[in-house]
Amino acid sequence: MTAVMPWERADSKVCDRHLQRLAAVYVRQSTRQQILDHQESTRLQYALVDRAITLGWEADRVLVIDDDLGMSATSAVARTGFQRLVTEIGLDHVGLVLGLEMSRLARAGKDWYQLIELCALSGAVLADIDGVYDPADYNDRLLLGLKGTISEAELHLLKQRMWNGRINKARRGELTFPLPAGYVRRPSGEVVFDPDEQVQTVIRLIFAQFEQIGTLHGLLRYLVDHDIQLGIRLREGPDKGTLQWRRPNRMTLQTLLHNPAYAGIYAYGRRRVDPRRKDPGRPSTGRVVKARNEWLVMIPDVLPAYISVAQFEANEAKLGANRARAEAMGAVRSGPALAAGLVFCGRCGRRMIVRYHTQGSKALPEYVCCRDVTNYGADKTCQLLNAACVDAFVTQQVLAALTPAAVEVSLRAADQILAERAELEKLWAQRLERAAYEADRARRCYHLAEPENRLVVRQLEKEWETTLAAQQKLREEHDRFTRASPRTLTPAERQALTTLTSDINGLWHAETTTAMDRKEIVRAIVDKVEVTVIGTSERVQVTIVWAGATTTSGELVRPVQRLEQLSYYPQLAARIRELAGQGMRSTGITARLAAEGFRPAKGGKKIAQSTVHELMRRLDCASDRVGPRRPAPPGEEPGPDEWWLDQLADELEIPKATLRSWIRCGWLTVRKESRPPYRLIAHADQAELAVLRERRTRPPGWYSSRLWNEASGTAADPHS
Repeated sequence: MTAVMPWERADSKVCDRHLQRLAAVYVRQSTRQQILDHQESTRLQYALVDRAITLGWEADRVLVIDDDLGMSATSAVARTGFQRLVTEIGLDHVGLVLGLEMSRLARAGKDWYQLIELCALSGAVLADIDGVYDPADYNDRLLLGLKGTISEAELHLLKQRMWNGRINKARRGELTFPLPAGYVRRPSGEVVFDPDEQVQTVIRLIFAQFEQIGTLHGLLRYLVDHDIQLGIRLREGPDKGTLQWRRPNRMTLQTLLHNPAYAGIYAYGRRRVDPRRKDPGRPSTGRVVKARNEWLVMIPDVLPAYISVAQFEANEAKLGANRARAEAMGAVRSGPALAAGLVFCGRCGRRMIVRYHTQGSKALPEYVCCRDVTNYGADKTCQLLNAACVDAFVTQQVLAALTPAAVEVSLRAADQILAERAELEKLWAQRLERAAYEADRARRCYHLAEPENRLVVRQLEKEWETTLAAQQKLREEHDRFTRASPRTLTPAERQALTTLTSDINGLWHAETTTAMDRKEIVRAIVDKVEVTVIGTSERVQVTIVWAGATTTSGELVRPVQRLEQLSYYPQLAARIRELAGQGMRSTGITARLAAEGFRPAKGGKKIAQSTVHELMRRLDCASDRVGPRRPAPPGEEPGPDEWWLDQLADELEIPKATLRSWIRCGWLTVRKESRPPYRLIAHADQAELAVLRERRTRPPGWYSSRLWNEASGTAADPHS
């Protein structure tokens, strides 16, 4: 006889209005694997359906609700049963919600109380093995709330116990997890190198090349150029454990380089879930990488190592430095700034960035310290100087440091090339051996088949021909590699090389030496370059900190915007007054200043005559004054708010050359005389004069920066 459940008694809370609606039976089955391995849930489902029929519901009005199959049973997905009940069915059509433990229908307290509220509003009742509950009744509502709280506490305790067990097992180094490429796990549980020699060779080659190349993208390009693939063991499926060769990709290489297992370190807890970063319905999101001192478990010398711990730490530091962030050096790029990433501000100690501006079709770099402007909205940069002068000083010091060891460096480079070629040759030999094995295996399979069974023989013959073609193609590629690879140096050639004087300077400036090559050399021996501009003058103090903490200091000259910024401007002005007082004109003064070593503000061998003439005019040197101005043609005299260019230049206190550049940019309105010498007459009223004075105060590169900043929005007005 079937036992009578509590809700089947005469005083049951189920009435006719409930029976006219659907009966929803909830069984938690999140994956198909649960259905196959845990049959109790299926049997319980049938029992609950029978109970609903016993209560008076017809079989076609009983609806079974479970979690979406194929989804993992995590807390984010455990609410799908409740979500399906609300969104797909609607509680207005449900009279009974029946389950083994009703609090399991919603694992989160928010969803549980929402379900109680919706059932109370729609008039549905809840039921489990203990009884029937009416959410609209105060006592039942209180009991349901208590059940939900206890269920949450129970779930928390279960998770805590499982987590503690997992951590304790990891601290003993016994917690197993999927192994990276290059490792396999024996049936005894011991982790060993992959028995395939080619797999090991590729892994070691990856680490060796990253140590030389230094960038993830450069490593990827190297593997692609040499057609090197990674050996991966399948982790699941019918072919689990089978070795497959796949082309390398950026994410795989990044994961490989960051994995401490290759240094023999057993680590657990490197990546943890941040609830703030999780996406709803996506259990695998929200993972963040923790620093090494925050790992939950780290046991060295547990796994067989491909590299040392020191090399792993160096790789981590190099990957961190390659990140495009203000506090990082950044990866080597193809720009012309030689010391990019190495220059530090001598005033505030921050790393200076590289900013480019164009002159014609040429990109001119400059080093800028603008963190205060970017972070705190300061009105001006800390320091700004042309990169060419700093790079020239660094180049001079680096070449001086490299010249004594030129021959030794050449021999080491030759040894390095030969060692790399030997590694590649070893890899090629393993690939050829594998291709020969595959071809021989296909041949043996073909000969073992019965000749009369043409259905099988034709397929085996096709596979044999495919392996033979792949073997022949690999041989041809190996022949091309052998012809293109550098040949071995004989002892006589090595001896001849040591007797030669190496031309480091010529090699540095050779067309075949790229900007990236020069930057790699500089970064190998220089840790940082500190620069300090003295005031706003052209003088710059530079200190090179070499690898090993030794320093080299010096002073260089940078280009500046105006002559007034020059540290020797007072001496220059006094000398011009003195020479003008002796009756010399601008031509003679220009030659005398060049002979005495006075240099222009923006660099060059001598100050231009036009600049000297402009200075004499500003300094009111009478000996260089010209005669009366030639009158304009009749009717073309300058009118109100019109200026001769030299008059406007005096008014704005700028050179005439600047005015002419503004005219070419369309920032100044001019007209020309109708007869020779076709002088220009500019129009500028008081408002236009104010705009021109403001334009004069703007720093170099202001317009280029503005165009870049507004490129994604409305086009900038070139006249503003």
